[in-house]
Amino acid sequence: MVVGSRGHNQVTLEQALGHLRIVVDAVEVPVNADFEGGFAVEPAQVAANVKRAADTGIAGLSIEDSSGDQAHPLFEFELAVERVGAARGAIDESGTGVVLTGRSEGFVVGRPDIDETIRRLRAYAEAGADCLYAPRIDKLEDVAAVVAAVSPKPMNLLINAPFTTVAEAAQLGVRRISVGGTLARAAWGGFLRAAGEIADEGTFSRFEQLPNVYALCGR
Repeated sequence: MVVGSRGHNQVTLEQALGHLRIVVDAVEVPVNADFEGGFAVEPAQVAANVKRAADTGIAGLSIEDSSGDQAHPLFEFELAVERVGAARGAIDESGTGVVLTGRSEGFVVGRPDIDETIRRLRAYAEAGADCLYAPRIDKLEDVAAVVAAVSPKPMNLLINAPFTTVAEAAQLGVRRISVGGTLARAAWGGFLRAAGEIADEGTFSRFEQLPNVYALCGR
């Protein structure tokens, strides 16, 4: 299970840590935290915040290189690598074994340069990231290039459009798949189609064969 916030810290660090504790306590599966940029810029503060996140009981977290600055949307290379290294050190000091994912956000922030993305992911791997992730890559040749570049460490692939399949991604060497908020958007699609039918036709055909939500929730 992945827990996170988007839009660069629309929640505070304290709120994020509180949310992580609630989710960890509520579920039996491992929880991975989308920890964005570590809620800090300087590596020392990233380390301090990562250590606090590790103490919530999460199984994994990610640190990204998106700066939030429209003019310079990615942290400078050296600083970005230092931030991942600081997160690695904090996790090691915590003794928790939290899995660290290093994320490069170029394809998210309007810098879709696969060569620069690979350079960054390789450096994050060398800095101690356990898993590497570049969201919004959607060309299979780019996926294969990243897998080859960071091997033997695993690559996480975001699939938020039907450009591949689980089997095809696995064949390319992808070891972990995320869908982001796309399952939620798929649910909203169903909601909007049902609401549109009610408004336009006055009928309720989309209310057939719906799942038993109470059973899904174990109630």
